[in-house]
Amino acid sequence: MTTLSGRKALITGAGSGIGRETARVLAQAGALVLVNDVSETAAHATCTAIAQAGGRAQSYTSSVADPDAVRRLFEQFDAEGNAPDILVNNAGVSGNGPTLELDDANWDRVISINLNGPFYCSREAGLRMRAAGGGAIVNIGSIYSTVAAPQRLSYCTTKAAIGMMTKCLALEWADFGIRVNCVAPGYVDSALTRELAATGRLDLAAVERRIPQHRLGQAEEIADAVLYLCEPRSAHITGHILAVDGGWTANGYL
Repeated sequence: MTTLSGRKALITGAGSGIGRETARVLAQAGALVLVNDVSETAAHATCTAIAQAGGRAQSYTSSVADPDAVRRLFEQFDAEGNAPDILVNNAGVSGNGPTLELDDANWDRVISINLNGPFYCSREAGLRMRAAGGGAIVNIGSIYSTVAAPQRLSYCTTKAAIGMMTKCLALEWADFGIRVNCVAPGYVDSALTRELAATGRLDLAAVERRIPQHRLGQAEEIADAVLYLCEPRSAHITGHILAVDGGWTANGYL
């Protein structure tokens, strides 16, 4: 596939999981992938995997929760001639736990990474996309962008806000040729999911029973949805939240 040939795609939190798989898929489609992660080692590992598969990627270490760091990152892109015309706001943390035990520091951490980070990155990317005549932003939301769950207040709150941020920016930036969409994954087969199940913090069998397709999603399925929303064939789609959840959010029965 070369549907993204000539494009430059910044993916935050691309050192592992959905972010790494999205980086791989977009590179396979021809994009130069700007791999960002707070872990330098993880970012380099993603770039190495992409290069070995014949793709192009460059590694950057920065925290999306720091507005000054985000500003410096985009200034570095400018200096290198790599201002992104695709942004995937993927970096995020869970922060699960009882609300009455949720302290200020942990609340602020989830807000800073899951909500402030996409805002900082979208603002910087939007300025450059407007000047260039357009671009595509894809936010990674969650099933908890649209449905609720106990003991996940900070996570659900930020992911719901990401859904509304998607719609607001899509309306505001449509005249600039910038499309803004959201992919909302359900439970995905990942190292974190397996760890939660192994430690008794997630009833995997119950989760699979709750999903109409009776299986977890795969990171590649999320990445393919992101790819579609970045491609020219989705040119008339903006302000949309695309659930990739095996029917979880549609299921209101038992």
